[in-house]
Amino acid sequence: MELPQQITQSDLPTEVSICEVSPRDGLQSQSRILPAAVRLELIQRLACAGLKVIEAGSFVSPRAVPQMADTRSVLDGLDVDSDLAFPVLVPNRRGLDDAVAAGAKDVAVFISVTDSFSRANLGDSLQVTTDRSLETARAATSAGLRVRGYLSMVFGDPWEGSVDPADVAAAARRLVDAGCSTICLGDTIGTATPGHVTAVLDSLIDAGIPIERVALHTHNTYGQALANVYAALQAGVRQFDASAGGIGGCPFARSASGNLATEDLLWMLNGLGISTGVDIEAVAAISQWLSDELGTPLPSATPSAVLSR
Repeated sequence: MELPQQITQSDLPTEVSICEVSPRDGLQSQSRILPAAVRLELIQRLACAGLKVIEAGSFVSPRAVPQMADTRSVLDGLDVDSDLAFPVLVPNRRGLDDAVAAGAKDVAVFISVTDSFSRANLGDSLQVTTDRSLETARAATSAGLRVRGYLSMVFGDPWEGSVDPADVAAAARRLVDAGCSTICLGDTIGTATPGHVTAVLDSLIDAGIPIERVALHTHNTYGQALANVYAALQAGVRQFDASAGGIGGCPFARSASGNLATEDLLWMLNGLGISTGVDIEAVAAISQWLSDELGTPLPSATPSAVLSR
């Protein structure tokens, strides 16, 4: 297929990595629940497309998130000892113990920057939920697992409004100190703008957090996801979350819409001459397949455009 004309820029990274989140963050908000076998097939298709970090699911209560039930069966079908990473979300020590028993090598913990979202999403105060997640991260690190640390409500909260970048930096610092190798900044409700992204990244750098350890997770609520990625690229960020077809959103936050579509991100990165190792046409085909499995159109228009060329 024909790709965009490449115009490289000397101030941008030459290579970035993409964490594909559709099998977990993407599916958790869908009304149609896909069986474990279909979720496993999705992950296998994504791996064949060249994605090397793919969220495999989560070990949370199936009563709270029924879309992620039977994640253990998904992991059983994956080669977790390969050079690919299949992180699973663990909310507490019980989730971590279940993940370890299932053979997980990569886990993710998450904390909120705001108290309101902590209570809405995790059912307790910010202090309690933060302490719980940090203890889980330390235990996972001690067990030899690789740990991603997610921060929610980094760029705004639907209940509390603006979020101080200094609070984000302090929370990120706690995750680093607990052993998280990657700190993923979540634009949970999609309110970030490029200048805001730059300000938050500056606050993390001032707190002594290497930019190489920072990832960005954007939602496209106001159409700003790619612009925010570009701002992060200019600051030196080399890790980005994305979701095939733009599927996803947070079921616990008002106004959260779809994730940044992997195909949209790949099209922009290809045009900038930034290497990812991912086949955009293969991902576009996966998105169309996933749309059929879910019985609903997905937010991104890129698959149809790519496959029609």
